[in-house]
Parts: sequence; C-alpha cells; structure tokens
Amino acid sequence: MEKLSVVIPVYNSERILAKLAARLESALKNISSEFEILLVNDGSQDRSWNVIESITAKNKNFRGFNLMRNYGQHNALLCGIRNATGDIIVTMDDDLQHPPEEIHKLIEELQKGFDVVYGIPQELVHSRWRNFFSATTKNLLARILGIRNIKYISAFRAFRTKVRNAFENFNSPNVILDALLTWGTDKFGTVIVEELPRSEGRSNYNFWSLVKVTMLVLTGFSTIPLRFASIVGFIFTFFGIGVLAYVLVRTWIEGSIPGFPFLASIISIFSGVQLFTLGIFGEYLARIFNRSMSHPAFVIDKTSPAGK
Repeated sequence: MEKLSVVIPVYNSERILAKLAARLESALKNISSEFEILLVNDGSQDRSWNVIESITAKNKNFRGFNLMRNYGQHNALLCGIRNATGDIIVTMDDDLQHPPEEIHKLIEELQKGFDVVYGIPQELVHSRWRNFFSATTKNLLARILGIRNIKYISAFRAFRTKVRNAFENFNSPNVILDALLTWGTDKFGTVIVEELPRSEGRSNYNFWSLVKVTMLVLTGFSTIPLRFASIVGFIFTFFGIGVLAYVLVRTWIEGSIPGFPFLASIISIFSGVQLFTLGIFGEYLARIFNRSMSHPAFVIDKTSPAGK
C-alpha cells in the first residue's frame, strides 16, 4: 500500500488536538501500514503548539510545524504539502467536521484513476444561510477554476503527491490550493462523505471570508474579470455609437434638441463603467505587485520532529 501523508492546518484547537490525533492514528492503521500526520500550527493564539509538541514527542507518525504568524489556511496547507513524504496526500480541517474514519473513501475513489478527489458532504451541518452561501461559493469556485466533472470543492481532499510538482516553484502570499491543483491535472473526482458539527469553538469563516476567497480566485488565478471588463467596454462603445446616431438624426430633423439632462446621464453611465473597469485593473495590479515583492507563502518558526 502507498504511504499516506495527512496535512492538517491548526488554529486555536488545543482542546481537540489530542482527540483528533487518536482518531487519525486509529483510522489510518486500517488503511495503510505506512503513514504520517503533519500538523501545521498557523499562528494559534492558544497552546496548540505545545499540544502538537507533546503529540509528536510521543508518536513516530506525527510531525509538527509552527509558522511565524497566521498566514491563512491554504498557506499552512502548502507548508505541510511541501514537507509531506507520502505517495498520497490528504488534507482536512482540525475541528473533526471531517471524520478521520471517512479518509478511506477518498483513497478508494482515488484508485479509480483520479489524481484529486474531493470529499463532498451528504448534508451540510451549518445554518441554512451559511450552507447556501458556502455551497454557492464552492460551486462558483469550481467553475471559475475550470475543474471539469465536479460542481463542488472541499477542504477534505486527497491527491497524488506528484501533482505538487506543478506548483513547486510557486511563491506568493495569496494561496488557493484548489487553483494550484488545477495546474498539475484535470483528473478530478468526488465522493460522498459524512460531515459532522464542529466539536469545539466556532468557525473562522463567514460570508465576507467567502467573498474574499472568491475575489482572490477571480483576480489571482483567472482572467474572467478582465474579459468581462472588455465585454462591458464593447457593449457601451456600441451604446455610445447608438446615442451619437440618435443625436445626429434628431439634430438633422429638429434642428437642435435640449441635451443637458440627456448628456449628463450618458456621462454618468460612462464614468461609472470606466471606474468599474479601472477597479478590476487595480485588483490585478495589486496581485502583480504582491507577487513582485516576493513575499513568502509561509515561514516556519519551529519544527517538531516525529518521536520514537
């Protein structure tokens, strides 16, 4: 059986890490004889790193990484992925919403010829409005990224380690793992898994977080907004030509027309379109600026190697 690497970003989860570690180890022993679990502490404000050090000191299958500050979930995942040594990498959250006992479903589906498999919850466990926005956003992200055959992406995923070769030189503070995976393959699959309510604390994601992620994907990994701006520009160019023709015909027929309100409206419309388009260009320039600064995706402060 291939070696498995499970990568988990950790943020303020000191009360649940021991339980998570025990369930992970028990579940993985039934899947593979060789596995590792990488816990990446993403600038937690509690004692999560101390708990990780304690876990890794007692178990040879666990490794810990402590980042210098909070970089974000996807940045922490990238850290773990680049340090993984397995043939297959599994990513999941640290709150036990993704049951470790469901990992085998991802692995079994991966063996059917896929390079990436997402675990799709049979039923979302949040409030109705959050479920709606979450499902809509993740469906939209899958479409934007051009991932064929699936309509939903998830943080509970498994992929072949060779896929990371496509983004081994990627270095930017703006990380979206799902976008990076599309650089290496188009063989995506999904499998239905169980999702449980969060065991401890509250989720750090809200409506604005989803909007932020969507904007990052749109302007950081897609040219859709630029194309949209071009289409809007063409439409209003033809609209302006039509207005000019209307004014010339009315002037020719009536001699002159009272034009200030009409002219003011047209100027307002075109000014709005120009500002909207400039805003899109500004977003792209900001992404280019961030990449030109060569800010790292993450910086490791300490590591906690596997114990005996």
